[in-house]
Amino acid sequence: MKIAGRITAEALVLASELIRPGISTKEIDTKIQRHIERCGAKPSFLGYGGFPASACISLNNEVIHGIPSKNRILTEGDIVKIDVGARYRGYNGDSARTYPVGKVSDEALRLISVTEASFYEAMKAARSGNRIGDLGFAVESFVISNGFSVVKDYVGHGVGADLHEEPEIPNFGRAGRGVRLYPGMTLAVEPMVNAGSYEVKKLRDGWTVVTKDGSLSAHYENSILITDGEPIILTDVNIS
Repeated sequence: MKIAGRITAEALVLASELIRPGISTKEIDTKIQRHIERCGAKPSFLGYGGFPASACISLNNEVIHGIPSKNRILTEGDIVKIDVGARYRGYNGDSARTYPVGKVSDEALRLISVTEASFYEAMKAARSGNRIGDLGFAVESFVISNGFSVVKDYVGHGVGADLHEEPEIPNFGRAGRGVRLYPGMTLAVEPMVNAGSYEVKKLRDGWTVVTKDGSLSAHYENSILITDGEPIILTDVNIS
């Protein structure tokens, strides 16, 4: 899991270095795939449920599951979400980030910042003996206090031998409710935060999810390990 996580994290670092106006999402995807394969791993997303690429790359009001294309060109002011998974010796890492393309609006920067911070609010609650609802409550409370909303139709999940495992990890909920956390659990915690309404819809391509009101959306995800103490981020380039 640590090696799969590190390869996943490295792929995101590579992606961040590629982001600029004029590059296509397909080019980013191709280089992510090459990196994962050079590391002796396989892209977890490629072919998963029929998904046609190695990374989900979503722009602006696209929440998740955007399909890379040579015709999707990044432009100044966009925000781009890149979600990556790497499978190594039977185990998966899963991680996502949201990046600005050139100079973006103050609202976009704040949305990106709040989304990342909400993940770390969940980390504070990710302790053995706590419950899944404690994570969701932490995320939603923080996001709402900052004037944004959390997506409710899509959630985080367990991750390990399968890319998506039980339990589901909603970014909302009631503290003290849900599955109890215990050491050894590996979870993909992934706040998806909208600048406007929490409502979303799926496009006709069968994959891309967008905000119903057209507002911006941001995504931040790491695979984590529950321990007897503080949780460990597995999708970290420095994990050993």
